[in-house]
Amino acid sequence: MANLADEYGTDVEIYIKALTTTIHADTPTGAPAQLHDLLERLGLERHAYPTDAPLYIWHTVPEHRDADEQKRLATRAIPDLLLAGYEVNCTPDVFDESAYRQAVEDLRTRAGRPAARQQAPAGSPSPATPARRTP
Repeated sequence: MANLADEYGTDVEIYIKALTTTIHADTPTGAPAQLHDLLERLGLERHAYPTDAPLYIWHTVPEHRDADEQKRLATRAIPDLLLAGYEVNCTPDVFDESAYRQAVEDLRTRAGRPAARQQAPAGSPSPATPARRTP
């Protein structure tokens, strides 16, 4: 089975499948398990065919959500995927500008938290200053 990620040479293609209302996230054939795992952590559901030995793996936004919420979930996944180094394409009929901006802001906020940074524990000595050489 072909998919859009294989066709366009991207890591993730997010779109509404033709003749449905289902938002798909296609990954290329042989995509790394880390990409599939990340998509699941971001709220997308994994599907495989055949199920006993997957040859074709894709993800969908959970259909129990309303249409706007589905678009927001798909769009909010994009900054995390980009930050992880993946090439992502999302069709305009799925993309939600405000959800994207909020997701980017959330990433910036998380990155800016003191607990998220690698800081030296309080009271630890400062790095040694190299000795000066005098002629």
